[in-house]
Formats: sequence, C-alpha cells, structure tokens
Amino acid sequence: MLRFAVRRLLLLVPILVGLSILVFLFVRALPGGPETALLGENATPQRTAQVREAYGLDRPLPEQYLRYVGQAVQLDFGTSTRYRTPVVDEIQRRFPATIELGVSAMAFAVGVGVPLGFVAARRRGTWIDNLSTAGSLLGIAIPVFVLGFLLKAVFAVELGWLPVAGRQDQQQFFGADHPTGFFVLDGLLTGDLPAAWDAAKHLVLPAIALGTIPLAFITRITRAAVLEVVEADFVRTAEAKGMTRRVVTRRHVLRNAMLPVITIIGLQTGLLLSGAILTENVFAIQGMGQLMAGAIADRDYAVLQGGILFLAVVFVLVNLLVDLSYGLFDPRVRESG
Repeated sequence: MLRFAVRRLLLLVPILVGLSILVFLFVRALPGGPETALLGENATPQRTAQVREAYGLDRPLPEQYLRYVGQAVQLDFGTSTRYRTPVVDEIQRRFPATIELGVSAMAFAVGVGVPLGFVAARRRGTWIDNLSTAGSLLGIAIPVFVLGFLLKAVFAVELGWLPVAGRQDQQQFFGADHPTGFFVLDGLLTGDLPAAWDAAKHLVLPAIALGTIPLAFITRITRAAVLEVVEADFVRTAEAKGMTRRVVTRRHVLRNAMLPVITIIGLQTGLLLSGAILTENVFAIQGMGQLMAGAIADRDYAVLQGGILFLAVVFVLVNLLVDLSYGLFDPRVRESG
C-alpha cells in the first residue's frame, strides 16, 4: 500500500507541471488584459506599457512562466486588479464557503444516491427501479441554475421554510465569530448553536441544487455496479453456503460494487467546483465561484491564474485520495503497488 501511495504521489509532479502550463497559456489567450481592466477608456500607449511592465507582461513567455511558477510555489499568485489585495488572501477568504457547499452537496448526493441505486438494483424491474431511473435522467437534464431558481421560488419564497440566499442571517448573526471561515463549524466551535443552525439552513437549498447532478450519476453507477456484482459466481457461492442476505450484501456485494462508485464520486467532487460558479451566483454565496465569475468579467489575470490553478490542484488531490481509497476496498490494488 505504501509503494502504491508513493507511486501516485510521484505521478502528481508531471500532472501539476502540465496543469500550470495549461493555466498559464489559457489565461494569456483571453482577450484583453490587466491594462484594459485598470485603465479602461483612459488607456494610452504609455500607460498601457507601464501596466504591462508592472505585471511582467512585456517579458518573453518562458520568463513569465518561470516567474509565475516560482511565485505559485510560494503561494504568491499576485495582486488582484479588482480588489487591490493579494489573490491568496481572497482565496483564503472565499474557499471555505465553496468547500462547505461542496461537502454538503456531495454528502447529499452520496447519502441519497448510493442507497437509492442499491435498492433499485435489488428491486430490478419494479416501480422503485423505474422511478429511480427516470429521476436520475431528470436530475441530469435540469441545469443547476434552473433548479436553483425553482428551489428558491418554492421553498424560500412561497413556503418560507428556508433562507433565500447568503450563508447566514446578516441581521441576526452579523457579529458572529468565524475563526475558520466554515460557518457551521464556527458556530459549533464557539458554542453558538443558533448561528450553526442558521448556517446549516442556508446550505440546504444550494446543496440540493448543486448535488442533484452528482446524485443522478451516483445512483445510476451504483445500480449498474450492484447488478453486475450480484450476478457474479462468488455471490452465488456465498448464498449457496447459507450466508444470510445481509452478510452477503455487506461482505461481497457492497465491497466489490464500491470501486466504480468511488471513481464517480471522486470525479463528481471535482466537477462540483465548476458547478459551484453557477450555484454561488444564484444563491449569492461569496465563494470561489463568485470570485472566478467576477475575475472573468473584470479580466483579472492574477485571480484567474491563481484561482484556476488552485482549483485544479484541489481536483487532482481529490482524485489522489480516490486512488488511495481503492486499496481499502480491493486488496489487489495494495498488492499491485
């Protein structure tokens, strides 16, 4: 298992180098630049040259890239032209909101999708199976922002059960302490249970909106994986030996069916970061999604470079954890390492 983990860690090096090159080239291929965002209509050739020199954009591309990588290794992504603050400070301030939303959405998707997919497989051909299949197709088809507006209209505006937007009731908890930036956790750590409960209620609608598409994929993959495993010879052998259905399910079916499910969970966790851009804007959550959307609109090179690279690294690390988790479910993975 240790050799397997070391090999996966070593593979991260070329992946991260490739990511840094793609992000660097992608941002510089965009129209406009910092000089456009800063100067606007007041741009003159002289002032444009000064801005490009200040941001190092007048240097050769290889030199710009080496400088960019050297600063990124030190967690220095430059200064935002919009906020006039270091990019790393903006990321540090906003990333907890995105993580809190992403974890809540994935908890909803996994908590509902895995049991639903398993039940649909074990009740193959029944109304439960047909309903779960139709529901998963519907979940994939509905765009995140459309579902977000529908949830707000029904549960926040019409019924008044849940908050409309934001992360916390600003009037009631404006002075609440946030030592970690995770509002639910902060409420628990500081003993402010009403604040924690209020933050949790603000997460319900955006988590459902963001987690619906992963829920649909997880349900379908779980169903297919369980159907494949229950027809395997070792499952029939276990049942023929007189093992109870619960024991067969726990020891053989779920353990072997979880590998493709873990894979899709890892991929969908990374994709949640991109879906968070729409969700955070619909529910007015000041996370990485809002930060990146504003950076695109304002041509904020530093935020785009730092934010995209940071999210890409998070995506790679999530998939590394998924690879390592294989060894917990499949002994062959540990032995191959």
